[in-house]
Amino acid sequence: MSAFVGTGVALVTPFKNDLSIDFEALERLVEDQIVNGIDYLVVLGTTGEYSTLNKQEKEQVIDCIVKANNNRLPLVLGIGGNNTMAVVEQVKTTDLSAFQAVLSVSPYYNKPSQEGIFQHFKLVAEASPLPIILYNVPGRTSSNILPETIARIARECDNVIGVKEAAGDIVQAMKLMSLVPKDFKVISGDDMITLPMTLAGGAGVISVIGQGFPAAFSQMVKLGLEGKAKEAYQF
Repeated sequence: MSAFVGTGVALVTPFKNDLSIDFEALERLVEDQIVNGIDYLVVLGTTGEYSTLNKQEKEQVIDCIVKANNNRLPLVLGIGGNNTMAVVEQVKTTDLSAFQAVLSVSPYYNKPSQEGIFQHFKLVAEASPLPIILYNVPGRTSSNILPETIARIARECDNVIGVKEAAGDIVQAMKLMSLVPKDFKVISGDDMITLPMTLAGGAGVISVIGQGFPAAFSQMVKLGLEGKAKEAYQF
């Protein structure tokens, strides 16, 4: 299976009652994903409390997951925000040697225009030594990246290789798949419509609930990628 096809999991960051990070629980979580068939892991995505951890905590989470993974699964690092130049600087200065791609969320709160979104990701892509996966989640950012804009980014930014599409709109997802280049990965970011998106030609999922049910969810996605709809819907 090629990179970033199948089931990726956006890891949560577990905490103790005193609000410190529970690194032992995080190690167990990583191991559980690996032994139960998950294909790749997303580190410090928005699900991992990226926007609320401090710099030291982020570094500790990265170190913990990298060590626990021990080069067994591909790793994707979340680097995003609504300050374009701050995201560019972070991409340039972060040690990305343990990672295979960067997941970057569309700017939130600012409600940029489609041209603004394009220019944001153009600068991020130019700064990144790694492939970029866009993250479209309008329910969180308050702005939707239209399929035409994603297709434009795919055509004009060579190292943008896919999108985590979490608009929750199967019609938009279908239109998106019809517009992007064949090798551009449309990855479901919405657990509820993962299977229909995969059956329609998507590349699988970056999941949240998958980390709670890694074996069943990853098997469902695998069957979907094989076009075995009847068997996949049993899950």
